[in-house]
Amino acid sequence: MKKLLAAITMTALVAGIACANGAKDSAKDDDTTPITLRMWTHEDPNRQKLEEAYAAEYMKQHPNVTIEYSVYPSTKIQDLISTAYAAKNAPSIWNLELQKAYPLLSQGLCAPIDPAAIGVKNEAEIKAMYMEHMLDPVTDTDGSIGGKKGKIYGMPLELNNWCIYLNKKIFRDAGLDPEKDYPKTWEDMMKVCEKLTIRNGDIVTRRGFDFRYPDYLISWVPMVNQLGGRVVSADGKEAITNIDAWVKVLKYMQEFGPNKKNFGSPNYKAARKVFDTDSNEIAMSLSGLYQEARIKTANPAFYDSKEWMIIPFPVFEGGKNLAACYYFQYYMVNSQIPEREQREAWRFVNFMLSHPEEYLSKIALIQPRKSLIEGDLFKSMPYSKVFVDDLARAEVVYYGAASWQINQLIDEAIKGVMLNNEDPAAAAAKLKKNAQSVLDEAL
Repeated sequence: MKKLLAAITMTALVAGIACANGAKDSAKDDDTTPITLRMWTHEDPNRQKLEEAYAAEYMKQHPNVTIEYSVYPSTKIQDLISTAYAAKNAPSIWNLELQKAYPLLSQGLCAPIDPAAIGVKNEAEIKAMYMEHMLDPVTDTDGSIGGKKGKIYGMPLELNNWCIYLNKKIFRDAGLDPEKDYPKTWEDMMKVCEKLTIRNGDIVTRRGFDFRYPDYLISWVPMVNQLGGRVVSADGKEAITNIDAWVKVLKYMQEFGPNKKNFGSPNYKAARKVFDTDSNEIAMSLSGLYQEARIKTANPAFYDSKEWMIIPFPVFEGGKNLAACYYFQYYMVNSQIPEREQREAWRFVNFMLSHPEEYLSKIALIQPRKSLIEGDLFKSMPYSKVFVDDLARAEVVYYGAASWQINQLIDEAIKGVMLNNEDPAAAAAKLKKNAQSVLDEAL
């Protein structure tokens, strides 16, 4: 893990952009039979515009290929893809966060990359395109993924970690200095929220901060990790280790929630979307570097005002110095479609992802390719160093055959203590029992 963090921190993210592949097409295929590729991805207006342009260019170069590009809400796309697989009608190409994609990958539902389709000789040359370890989560090292040892099953769209976006005006309005008084610990967060939150009776009209519901494996589990708890033990056999850590963080959520201090709730509008409006409704929200591009598009006046900043992920007093987990989004190809279609799908994915500098400059997404080395573009982006520094103290998000099921069980526990005032100790015990059950089933 330390080698992985060092590889990312020292190479992938202290980097700019120098596109090595450009828009150059990869291997050709003599078969000109008409093919339709269905591509499903989560909503992101900036990325959609860019990728639809790539699709149009690819279809122009390959008149026999039709690409149907569809976007869905990030909260729904995983269920839609799973349902489509069950009906044997899944899209040709799709992407999800690693912890959401891995259960599908572990079931053999993804096709390995065909090296020839992307213009290379073998898997070693594919790995050579990326920073060290970036393909490890989607590489079949022992034949357990589809029974094809050594094959690679995804191409990284992005590497991400989350920090906290802060509205300076709201801090000053509450009598706080944003540069000095931002929360360094989760205990500080409670105190700062007391000053930032505005209510009209029981109705919150301005939040100080709110969590990233329901992406708990990325942004909430690290709080548990800070106190020594883990989703799964090192040997992969025990779920929800060090139960006291889980109880403490569930107590924190209960105190934070609508039945106690009423600072935030899973039922309130997503914090990151409200933050972009600069409407005095929230002071802080969690998101990745990509949020900079979204702010610039949604509210250019706010982006240009410099009345926002980015701060590190807080740590519990006395806890381990861990930031929010980092995670990947991989483009994957459906193994249920014909092999000819699989090859064309990988060819198109590689065509899109051969423009890493445009993904960064236009939508603030970081591809962990070696072509991102030693340039100035990344370093010129506002607060990029905060993300680099947090990445150095982050762990990879938990992923496994039962990862998303466990995330959903965590969701139940958090909503139970925040919305239904359940006892945190009882909620943690229930979470451990149910998580162990799904883990045992997946083993």
